[in-house]
This record gives sequence, C-alpha cells and structure tokens, in this order.
Amino acid sequence: MSLLKSLRKKKEQLFFGWWIVLGSYVIQVLNGALLFHAFSAYILPLQTEFGWSRASVSGVFSMVRAESGILGPLQGWLIERYGCKAMMQIGIVLFGIGYLCFSRIDSLLDFYLSFALIALGSSLGGFIPISTTITNWFARQRSTALGISMTGMGVGGLLISLVVWSLSHYGWRDTAFFSGVMIFCLGLPATLLIRDHPEHYGLRPDGDEAPATKPGDAPALEEPRFTTRQALRTPTFWFLSIGHSSALFVVGTVLVHQIPHMIEHVGLSPEVAAANVTLLLLFMIGGQLTGGWIGDRVNKRLVMVTCMWMHAVALVLFAFATSRFETTLFAAIHGTAWGVRGTLINAIRGDYFGRASYAMISGFASMIIMVGMVIGPLFAGFLHDLTGSYQQAFMVLAGFSALGSVALILARKPAAPGS
Repeated sequence: MSLLKSLRKKKEQLFFGWWIVLGSYVIQVLNGALLFHAFSAYILPLQTEFGWSRASVSGVFSMVRAESGILGPLQGWLIERYGCKAMMQIGIVLFGIGYLCFSRIDSLLDFYLSFALIALGSSLGGFIPISTTITNWFARQRSTALGISMTGMGVGGLLISLVVWSLSHYGWRDTAFFSGVMIFCLGLPATLLIRDHPEHYGLRPDGDEAPATKPGDAPALEEPRFTTRQALRTPTFWFLSIGHSSALFVVGTVLVHQIPHMIEHVGLSPEVAAANVTLLLLFMIGGQLTGGWIGDRVNKRLVMVTCMWMHAVALVLFAFATSRFETTLFAAIHGTAWGVRGTLINAIRGDYFGRASYAMISGFASMIIMVGMVIGPLFAGFLHDLTGSYQQAFMVLAGFSALGSVALILARKPAAPGS
C-alpha cells in the first residue's frame, strides 16, 4: 500500500500535507543559503577580482528578480498544466547547473548569463510552486504551513556565516561550485515529497475527512473560486501586488547591500557584519513562525500594515547607524517585520482568491511584485557609486515602505464571483 493511500485510510497518521511542507522547507533552505541571502557576500570578492562597479555587480540580483517576474505568468500556466512537482524538479536541475557555470566565469557577460540560468532554476523550483502546493493542501492552517515552510529561507540565511567562511578560505569559485553540488544532492530528493492536490489522493485540505453532515459539526470551509481574469479585474489584486512590491523593494535592497554598508560605512568587520545578518534572520524566523500562528487567527491585512511601518522605522535607523548596537536594533525590527509580513502576504492571496487559479494569479502578481526587487538593488548601487554612501538610498526605502502600507490598507477582501 502506498504512503498516500495509507494516510487516506488511517486517521491517526500524519497528514501528508506536512511532508510537503518539509520538502518545501528543504528547498527554501537551499534558496536562502546559496542565493537569496548569500549573494551580498559575493559582491566584494567579485569586485576585487574583476574591478566591476557596485552597480554592475548588484545589477545581476535585479536581473534574477526581473526574470522571475517576467516568467511569472508562464510559470503559473506550466504549473497548472504539468504540476508543481515536475516544474520544481526541472528548476532544481537548472539551479544547480547555473552555479556550476558561475564557478567558471571570466567576464561580466559570463556572470550575467550564469545567473540567468540560476534565476530560471530558482524561480521554477521556488516561490510560486511552493506557495501553490501548500495553498492547495491547507486552508484553515494555511498561514501556519506557509510560515513553517518559509522559515527554510531564514534558516538557509543562517548559513551565511559558513558561506563567508568558505569565501575567505577557499575563494568564490570553489564556494560556487560546491553550492551547485549541494543543490543536486539535497534539492532533488526534496522534490520527491511534492504533490499537487490532496483531492487526487482522496484527501482534503488540512486533512479533513469529509464535509460536515451531522448537526453540530463544524461547517465545511467555503473558499472563493476566482479565475485569473476575475482576480485581475479586482482593485484588491493590484493594491495587494503594489504593497508586496513595495515590501520587496526594501527586502531586496537590504539583502544585496547590507553587508557592504556595515563594512564600509558602519565600520564592522566582515565576520561581525555576517553575524548581524544571522541575527536578523533569527528574528525573521521568529516572525515567520509567530506570523503564521497570528495569521490563522486575526486580520492579516492590518498586521501587514503594521509590519510595513516597522520596516520604515528600521531603515531610518540603519541609514544613520554608527555602531553595532544600532545595527542589532535594526536587525530585530526589520527581521521581525519581514518574517511576519512575508508569511501573511502569501497566505492572504489564497484567502482572497482561492485555490482554483492560485498559480496563474500568483504568476501575474509576480510581474508587479518583482518590480520593487529589481529596481531597489540597482537604485541603491547607483546612489552608492554616485555619493559614496547608502544613507540616501535607505531613506528612500523607508518612504516606499510607508507608501506600501497605504496600498495594503486598501487591499480589502473582494466580493466572491457572482455575489
């Protein structure tokens, strides 16, 4: 008897959706450890070897995000046609090959081409398929499941100290090569746990056995069933996407430029700067776990608005930081806000629009969302090259965070189709 059949027949066994969360968690760890958080650690070594400008190096991170956004609708269509598991397996293979190619680059063009492959792989194997499959398998516990899965990104980021150590002792080429090997060895086995819909295996979201039919039973969960076209016609889709884009304008820029800022302008050593990033990620993980619990119980939208203002306050503090104490305080505020908001903003999309077209809706949203992550690092790199400081860039980020809170205030739950 297959594992899924046994889970269907034995109530006392663990709901298979949690195994999917585990597989997604492992893939998120790889994305966090080797790309999302580690990229900023490569900036100075690449500049030292090749003499490229800060804007040229940080621009590749923007390209990674741009590719993810542009391919979003196509990715959503592929997921709905071929399933999350197949797309994630293809993505992991491309992700690993991209890092092997990156370890052999000799020019700026090679650098951008290798990261184009990395971007394609991490996108196909990352955010949209993971959030889609978890949204399909959970309803009442959706925020909690997404929160647990997303902690993988933070836990992966905790390994940045190991990446910095490897860069210092073995160089960026060997570090990149070993990263590719790890992606193959850990990522492909993790995709074997991925499944698309619980209904395909006689299961229901959250492990519910059947709709309630007896008096006194809790009613079956009703969910909206928006098509992609219907979702795109709602103001909520656009306000939610703009708010998300504003948040990633902040997150993407901090990811790329936080270590250079702390080394060059605050005066911290590379090891201390990496330790501060680790602290930020610990707070992010705490925010993801508590955010998932909170999101299943209170108004997600209002919590996200609060988080955007926390981002704004943290960025002003970081812009003028002159000591480790101030960077530590920044890490606590920004990390907590990031963790809570990041979990809820993905869960609320499923709450608002349902599971039926979640992948396509998320794909179209990513075209808007990733604008912030594309522009942010480029903008900050350009201002740094122009002024020699990140101060002005971080102040602008604080303003964008405040504006993003307004968009989220306006992102109210849309009326169900036909109502």
